[in-house]
Amino acid sequence: MRWLRGEIEAANQEYYILDHPTLTDADYDALMRELLDLEANHPDWVTPDSPTLRVGGEVAKEYSKVRHLEPLLSLDNAFSAEDLREFDRRVRQAAAFVEYVVELKIDGLTVALTYENGLMVRGATRGDGEVGEDITANVKTVKSIPLRTKDEVPRLSVRGEGYMPKASFARLNQEREEEGLSTFANPRNAAAGSLRQLNSKITAQRKLDYFAYQVLGANELGLHNQTDVLTYLRQQGFIVNPEYKVFETIDEVIEFCEKMASERHQFPYDIDGLVIKVNEFAVQQELGFTAKSPRWAIAYKFPAEQVETVVEEILIRVGRTGVLTPTAILQPVLVAGSTVSRATLHNLDNIRDKDIRIGDHVLLHKAGDVIPEVVRMLPEKRTGEERIFEMPEFCPECQSPVRQEEGEVAYRCQSITCPARQREGIIHFVSRDAMAIDGLGPAVIQQLLDAGLISDAADLYSLTFEALTPLERMGKKSAENLLKAIEESKSRGLGPLIFALGIRHTGEKAGKVLAQKFGMMDQLMEASLEDLQGIPDIGPTMAENLVHFFQLESTRHFIVKLREAGVVMTAEVSSKPQIFAGKSIVVTGSLERWDRREIEKVIEDHGGKAASSVSKKTAFIVAGEKAGSKLTKAQELGVQVFTEEEFESLLTQEVQI
Repeated sequence: MRWLRGEIEAANQEYYILDHPTLTDADYDALMRELLDLEANHPDWVTPDSPTLRVGGEVAKEYSKVRHLEPLLSLDNAFSAEDLREFDRRVRQAAAFVEYVVELKIDGLTVALTYENGLMVRGATRGDGEVGEDITANVKTVKSIPLRTKDEVPRLSVRGEGYMPKASFARLNQEREEEGLSTFANPRNAAAGSLRQLNSKITAQRKLDYFAYQVLGANELGLHNQTDVLTYLRQQGFIVNPEYKVFETIDEVIEFCEKMASERHQFPYDIDGLVIKVNEFAVQQELGFTAKSPRWAIAYKFPAEQVETVVEEILIRVGRTGVLTPTAILQPVLVAGSTVSRATLHNLDNIRDKDIRIGDHVLLHKAGDVIPEVVRMLPEKRTGEERIFEMPEFCPECQSPVRQEEGEVAYRCQSITCPARQREGIIHFVSRDAMAIDGLGPAVIQQLLDAGLISDAADLYSLTFEALTPLERMGKKSAENLLKAIEESKSRGLGPLIFALGIRHTGEKAGKVLAQKFGMMDQLMEASLEDLQGIPDIGPTMAENLVHFFQLESTRHFIVKLREAGVVMTAEVSSKPQIFAGKSIVVTGSLERWDRREIEKVIEDHGGKAASSVSKKTAFIVAGEKAGSKLTKAQELGVQVFTEEEFESLLTQEVQI
């Protein structure tokens, strides 16, 4: 268990901190499952820094209060170059020479972390600055936050920003919209809502991140300025935002602020300004504090990027789960670097709350710099000709009844054969993480449906060259490539196929877990609710949806069509001899015959695990030139060492392990 914890945390460090993963997702998942099983059998041996805590699952009745060691003060704001120059003038009254550290102001929420003897013991919200809420169980699910620091300092207090990356935000809102749930307005609200979940398992699913930027009592650790702190935090295993700069003049600071204002949309996270701090702690101490904020720091806030446009129409899009989503058709307008002509209005409640009508002048921005969102209507520009939007009683695609389910904000089409649901389902089926059929975009799928060549995704496997070539913009080469991609998709394996089916609440990762557990589609289809609920990562709602989905006659008919078309319905099993089965193998040094990923794939194809660190459980290592510390450790532990040539002989079984 100690070895597993070390391997998993090393993999987390490589992936989240160093941005250089060496474990495959499958290997990581296998290690985690093994540790979860062991901890279930030996609960007394679970440690507070176990990486299994990042999976979540603890349900809090309420949050206890935490009094911060030092108040979390807010910063004064600057909105212009003149404000920054005034700040600089006040600073230089206390010190003739000043360095400024300028850091991106991440649009998230402050999270205070406490470590004792290197172990993370508490995570808390800012609260009112004096007292916050204990969210330790949720914080532990954020994989970029170390559960243990490098040095075992008796007490270490770290502050930073918890946030939701733009990609996670877009994915979360899309999933919530498809499920008929309300969406989050921006990544900051999504992050705050995720970290304050009573069920930490939900937090774990939200893919949050964390940038550290402050250490309390830094002087006691021999740190004399802010740049020392940022370096120290990186050494201890925290992620520090790499975009910070050091300047000697306020003119340089202003130039950098203006540059970031124009480049703010390029980052994978939302920023709403920059934080300017005096670098030296001695100068900070001399400047001191006001009642609310430090005199040695200021936040430069970007101007709000909102533009005015007109709602020309509100149309309905029917998703693959039947949810009717109202979409505003707008007068095209440039916002956050791109032209926007439509924006989702999410649901009828949102339209009513904002009193948006067809013909309204509205303010538009991009939530998280990603999703076009109507902020509010402009009542002073109403003429009286605006029209109130009503949700249709019948689906605009198939004329089936529309119904609002109890407890949901969404309205749904009740027909599972609705052409819009079929279309969206096919688009999902062919997507990259599902069956990965290149060349099958929404436009081509619509052509195939309109031409009567397909009625569901299974019909894709019956397409012929002769049927495809008459389609618009479908030349011979395009048809050949598409048919090749369709044929190759048959061997994607059970995991991607489960995800491709579009079962509610069942994502890509769950597809992999189910494939590894059951191995065959038939066994999964016959699984009971109890069978499914006993699997880690499969919650009760997902289990209920899976059982219901596979009981449907339409599902079983669809599976039969796929099977008759030759789609593989078993988990991928390597055809290579499994000579390394169950063995942990480390590759180190510079190789000549393979690059690193090639040799790791060879190991995996032959049943082994390409590990990142050497331990007593390492079967052997493959050492190239300049192998370094891993080779030394292998020799100290008596682990067998092979050259590249000897490893190649292992593959032909000329050399025995």
